[in-house]
Amino acid sequence: MAWFDDLKTPKIKSEVSQRTSKVPEGLWVKCSSCGETLQSKILKENLMICPECSFHFRVSAAERIALLTDEGCFEEYAENLVSTDPLEFDDLKPYRVRLRSAADQTGLRDAFVVGKAKLGGLSYHLGVFEFKFMGGSMGVVVGEKAALLFDHSLKEGLPAVIVSASGGARMQEGILSLMQMAKTSSLIRKMREEGIPYISVLTDPTTGGVAASFAMLGDVILAEPGALIGFAGPRVIEQTIRQTLPPGFQRSEFLLKHGFIDRIVYRKDLATELKQCLLRLGQHRCYNSLR
Repeated sequence: MAWFDDLKTPKIKSEVSQRTSKVPEGLWVKCSSCGETLQSKILKENLMICPECSFHFRVSAAERIALLTDEGCFEEYAENLVSTDPLEFDDLKPYRVRLRSAADQTGLRDAFVVGKAKLGGLSYHLGVFEFKFMGGSMGVVVGEKAALLFDHSLKEGLPAVIVSASGGARMQEGILSLMQMAKTSSLIRKMREEGIPYISVLTDPTTGGVAASFAMLGDVILAEPGALIGFAGPRVIEQTIRQTLPPGFQRSEFLLKHGFIDRIVYRKDLATELKQCLLRLGQHRCYNSLR
């Protein structure tokens, strides 16, 4: 049906009728920002960016790795690390059941993938979150993989890059999860002492314990447009302080305006921007010398 593949995505808004909000699964995707109904094929070809409003959909860890590495140049390590339910946590479902379900859904053992990569021929160590694995939450395994990434960067003198998409620390692992914040942050301190660059890329969402640790400690911090970035969510903050928050609060544009991030980069430009950062930081060995 080649004639169908070439059809332009129709402009169908959700407000037309109640039925238009029920988009058939697989062939069509509804943009949660502008309400446009989009062909899945066209959306994927556009790097999961809405062609009508430039809304950035979430992408998988595999898609992110393909975008930010030379073809065939990603060597994964620590892929066999698995959470063991140290607290034997049980809420509506046992934690072990949640882990198995997430693994079946994503094909991964946990929410973080790390490996040695090349981009434009430049070697570096890359870590990428998979949000579909329990909301990209950080437990012992995620923290250990991040620590290994920084360890490899320190030993080899190569830059480290982490692409965050996380709901924060994993409550099913309690204090063991929160300990990962200190562990990873201490290694970033060593990276700075050695003058080895660390680039943090923030995507939607980057929140909780991940935002409060290594995600916001990059020598260079980049963010995708419209990404939710912060510790507690805006609804929780409003309920706590009993005040209405400013428009766009905790979105990447708000953080750029207030000096929390260095630059907002569209997904289609991210590989080029990252390559330039790796080149510049590699030449100077330390971001401080660029200030």
